Amino acid sequence: MAQQPLAESVWRPRVTVAAVVARGDRFLMVEETIRGALCLNQPAGHLESGEEIVDALVRETREETGWQVLPRHFIGVMPWLNPRHGDVTLRFAFAAEALRHDASQPLDAGIVRALWMTRAEIAAQSPRLRTSLVLSSIDAWLGGQRLPLATIGRLGATGRG
Repeated sequence: MAQQPLAESVWRPRVTVAAVVARGDRFLMVEETIRGALCLNQPAGHLESGEEIVDALVRETREETGWQVLPRHFIGVMPWLNPRHGDVTLRFAFAAEALRHDASQPLDAGIVRALWMTRAEIAAQSPRLRTSLVLSSIDAWLGGQRLPLATIGRLGATGRG
């Protein structure tokens, strides 16, 4: 019996980043169209090949909202099982500070608008949340969960594997 090449037999989760950006009692959110439904999410997206995780957070937030942000803390890794197709996503959640907004920045395809909402307003829209991780990451941040950014390694910084 022929053996499968290692690359095909190793399980690989999807990796995403998400930004918890607070300004007073409001959080930066995006309204986006997913499979024809209008959903709410934090600025978030997939890590690209060779991209540093923190750089992905800055890029995704700018592309989805027009906001330039400065990552301040790592909140944590939050696994999520997609009930639709069974894939697992590892979501790296970060707290970031809003620096400036570029209203001329075109938003990613599918993004309807960026908006600032209170936690209560977000919770009231629970059925529209992209995943339960939206509130989980906000609640972790509100609960004081803040790890140094150095907790996340950088590509090439760990030597040979």
